[in-house]
Amino acid sequence: MLDSVSSFTLTDIPGAAPLLGHLPAFKKRPLEAMSGWWRQYGDALRFRLGPKTLHLFSHPDLAEEILVHQADRFVKVYDPRRPVGLALVLGNGLVTSSGEVWKRHRRIIQPVFHRSRMAAMADRMAQVGEQRMAGWESLEGQPIDIATEMMQLALEVISQTMFTTSMTQHIEHISRALRVSLKYAFDSFHNPLRLPNWVPTARNREFRSVMQFMDNLIYGLLVERRRTATTHGDLLDLLLHARDEETGAGLTDQELRDEALTIFAAGHETTANALAWTWYLLATHSEAKARFHKEVDKVLQGRTPTADDLQHLPYTRAIFDESLRLYPPAPAVQRKAATSTTVDGIPLPAGALVLIGIYNLHRHPAFWPNPDQFMPERWLDGERPPSRYAYLPFGAGPRACVGIHFASVEGPLLLALIGRRYDLQLAQNSVEPELMVTLRPKGGISMILQPRRVPIVSAV
Repeated sequence: MLDSVSSFTLTDIPGAAPLLGHLPAFKKRPLEAMSGWWRQYGDALRFRLGPKTLHLFSHPDLAEEILVHQADRFVKVYDPRRPVGLALVLGNGLVTSSGEVWKRHRRIIQPVFHRSRMAAMADRMAQVGEQRMAGWESLEGQPIDIATEMMQLALEVISQTMFTTSMTQHIEHISRALRVSLKYAFDSFHNPLRLPNWVPTARNREFRSVMQFMDNLIYGLLVERRRTATTHGDLLDLLLHARDEETGAGLTDQELRDEALTIFAAGHETTANALAWTWYLLATHSEAKARFHKEVDKVLQGRTPTADDLQHLPYTRAIFDESLRLYPPAPAVQRKAATSTTVDGIPLPAGALVLIGIYNLHRHPAFWPNPDQFMPERWLDGERPPSRYAYLPFGAGPRACVGIHFASVEGPLLLALIGRRYDLQLAQNSVEPELMVTLRPKGGISMILQPRRVPIVSAV
């Protein structure tokens, strides 16, 4: 076990330009900038993006202090008068809200993601996956963008499990709308000179157009569910029937929109990216891929996986966990200090902006042997990093991702489902990560769908 550090010194990153600070380097390659600064200057850094000063913390002790021990002092950055980042897209939903609004909505939404409901959802996930793969038969042997395919698959999974509806007919429009809106949201975070979105620039018009499409889609779901009054026991039912324990009031239409869109967008974007990166890692590590296929073949024997199979697929889960380590869907988590405070000896004023460098935590050499190598075996036999907070793909503390059980079933299940039938082979030389709120493969990942001869083994 490697020792952790117990005290920290805050380092100001040199080379700040007048007015702009470190904005040029950050805007050009944000992930590389944050990773490079951390490797050069340490676990506690301070830098400037125009008029904004940010603190980048990349050590488990700092993450634990901010996300767990002082969670009430470090809040989400949400200003309804001038929303930035994800708030531009998701409004005041579970991901962006704070205080009593967040607590109330978390109480409402938590039950639908309870571990006890996952088995039933797994069957639906597998069914959606089989339906999606049926359309792949005409694409076999030729290059496809696996990132796009995983995005569309995860989108249909979240639609059918959370809203009991199919989005197949809208899938291209939804994918584009989310791509445009999330890129716009991320750029708003680090662009201090951006014009308000009511100014009729070409980009602002495009953003308003895709948001209008998404609003119409979500409000249409709400109207249709109210009209039919059919009960499905899904997330939409919970949201529509939820009542405040004290006042008896339900959620407003705006609150319903914000929460539905939050689950819809966040619930598929993260898993889709994780799956795309996993296929890339398997395609570039032949021994791991062979071991993966061997395990899937032995356990499934050619049939569709179920939730019960996951306990017998430890290497498949280890592959997914290791992919989340190397390419965490959310490579940084942002908070704002609600009051002045001190974090492990570092004083922070009220209003201080903090980034927890998840990508950096996951590659920290003090906690991960061979941190940049893809090694699924590090997750087997109960092996874990010496610090609980060195691995945070789903966050930590009271605001940890509500969908952790959902993603932990969906990821390995879909890997097994697809790996049972296909050997995905890389059809391009290199893949570059791109930070756009989530960590996407820039330009997608071209892969060839190579059918496998699926062994059918009789039970003994």
